[in-house]
Amino acid sequence: MSYADPNPGSSDPFGTPPPRRSRLRRPLTVALAALVPGALLGWLAYGTLGGTGSAGADGSGPGTGAAPSVLGSPGDGKDGASGDGGAGAGTSTAAAPGAAPLEGRVVVVDPGHNTTNFEHTAEINRKVDIGTNRKECDTTGTSTNSGYAEAQFTLDVAHRLRTLLQAQGATVKLTQDGDRPFGPCVDERARIGNAAHADAVVSLHADGAGAGQRGFHVILPASVYAGAADTRAIVGPSKELGKLIAGDFARATGTSPSNYVGDGTGLVTRGDLGGLNLSTVPKVFIECGNMRDTKDAALLTSGAWRQDAAEGISEGIVSFLRG
Repeated sequence: MSYADPNPGSSDPFGTPPPRRSRLRRPLTVALAALVPGALLGWLAYGTLGGTGSAGADGSGPGTGAAPSVLGSPGDGKDGASGDGGAGAGTSTAAAPGAAPLEGRVVVVDPGHNTTNFEHTAEINRKVDIGTNRKECDTTGTSTNSGYAEAQFTLDVAHRLRTLLQAQGATVKLTQDGDRPFGPCVDERARIGNAAHADAVVSLHADGAGAGQRGFHVILPASVYAGAADTRAIVGPSKELGKLIAGDFARATGTSPSNYVGDGTGLVTRGDLGGLNLSTVPKVFIECGNMRDTKDAALLTSGAWRQDAAEGISEGIVSFLRG
């Protein structure tokens, strides 16, 4: 976009001699002749310094936004020092204008168990340190009565969740992607999130409770300070992450919080899970439903419902990371 002509339709002020004027009007003419070049110079300087905003969308010329100050402006106290909607002090993680909302954020998705754990019983039964005590490296997980494995469910939801979060600009890492014979062990799952300096970690599961016990629940880390475990710094943010996921999961899937744990809140706090105890970044588990209940199993085996589940979890993560 080009600038408008500041003198549309005017003739050259230094061209054809003007008609004869009275002696009284001559000083005015001289004054105007002196002012016009100065005005033009001022207009050009204003445009050169960005008087009508930054470059246009195609980079070919100036845009139409408000004029930025060469020295900066104090802002309005809402959007930081720049006063133009940019991030101010204390908001360095906010996405830049035009950037994806989760750009620069790291999310680790932990698909619970492994579809071939059952072939490696010696390895997964090996005890590992979880801070409070020692516990099995991993388990086989549960399955529906028809044989649909929890590990198949968690990996499918993890793939859907990764796609949704990447579309928001997040960097997404999986603790396993069906690319290893067993595990990883629960202590390694925690280390993967820690090493990634993840902004959020979500471990995906489905429960194996008795028939008639239905609904989802989100597991939050207890305050644990023992051995290699110290969750004190992550208890607060993990609770916030869990509450947001629980609310969005319920809305997206149309399912209710667990009727057998959590007193109807959909939130449970535990201090016996190595994946939470050893985490140094905000982390929660979600049990998406009960695979042993036929009504819940019908949902868990539905591709459309698993997409809804992934969307609910994604929405909770996005809300958490965007504050």
